Amino acid sequence: MPSDHGLRGVQLTLGYPGRPTLVVDDASIDLRYGAVTALVGPNGSGKSTLLRALARLHVPIGGEILLAADVPAKSLSSKQFARQVTLLAQSRPTPAGVSVRDVVGYGRYPYRGRAFSPGDTDGPRAVAWAMDVTGVAAMAGRGVDELSGGELQRVWLATCLAQDTSVLLLDEPTTFLDLRYQVEILDLVRDLADEHGVAVGVVLHDLNQAAAVADRILLLHEGRVHAAGTPADVLTEANLTLAYGIRVDVYTDPLTGRLSARPVGRHALDRRPITIEG
Repeated sequence: MPSDHGLRGVQLTLGYPGRPTLVVDDASIDLRYGAVTALVGPNGSGKSTLLRALARLHVPIGGEILLAADVPAKSLSSKQFARQVTLLAQSRPTPAGVSVRDVVGYGRYPYRGRAFSPGDTDGPRAVAWAMDVTGVAAMAGRGVDELSGGELQRVWLATCLAQDTSVLLLDEPTTFLDLRYQVEILDLVRDLADEHGVAVGVVLHDLNQAAAVADRILLLHEGRVHAAGTPADVLTEANLTLAYGIRVDVYTDPLTGRLSARPVGRHALDRRPITIEG
């Protein structure tokens, strides 16, 4: 796996105007080429805010964001930055009367110059590839306002892929997707890292998905990085029970050999097998 990083956040401190407490305090994250880094933690722990800061959508109070070769992210223009980093946010407005093909084409905006400049010659190939790998090519001519939530999520992912960047940030990319497309999106994330050398940072609520797809995991708790490392290092019963405030059992799945986490509620502790007589 390549050792050089694609995007780093160094000792980031993040907050919002009018809020007395910090959302993220002294958090560092290193997204490396050819690797998937998952951010996990309970609601309000700062995962999405940290990801938005890496995408330059949230200005840090302190710390620094660096691209490859330690280039400060703030030194680049919006288009220069967008040629290297793209973000799939949790929610985006749905434009009315716009086709899937045109929305995916929005991902090519960093490569389009001013009037009379050379066109984006690689655009059609990038758009066609992005629609194909996300499974939306068959609906290319449909209006995005006609799509289901799951279909629209895949269209927005295709838009990010059409941007053709070396760093991909994903905020809960499996939201709204059924089981098939959850698996296929996670497989695609893995392919982007393994076959194309993309540095991927992904926020996930599902701990088992994080264990399956990630090389490294950051567990955030109350705005701080509570643990960072391999899935085996981070997804321990002690770490997860503390972060989520509920007992979490961790075991190795006998079929996959991967770690699996299971939250244990009150009724699960008391429930007994039901015996049916007759």
